Amino acid sequence: MKQTIVTRHKVANIDTWLKGHEDRVRLFSHVVSSFRTFQDTNDPNSVVLVFEDADMEKLGAIINDPKNKAIKDKHTVLEPIVLSMQIKL
Repeated sequence: MKQTIVTRHKVANIDTWLKGHEDRVRLFSHVVSSFRTFQDTNDPNSVVLVFEDADMEKLGAIINDPKNKAIKDKHTVLEPIVLSMQIKL
């Protein structure tokens, strides 16, 4: 089932991370229709990505795939990466 997924994590260097936007587009584009990028107002090195029409299983697999460690390191991504999904009330 496709849904909106929110991820949150910190980065060591926000400028370096921001320069990697096109890498993230390539990495995630086949499992989401689009995503928006946010920054916490109280911590410039804390970022949130809101993925639309995401396949949670496939998105999680990309995020947790050890093959993607090099790109995380390049973009200064810090673990943990927290994934959240909407609760139906």
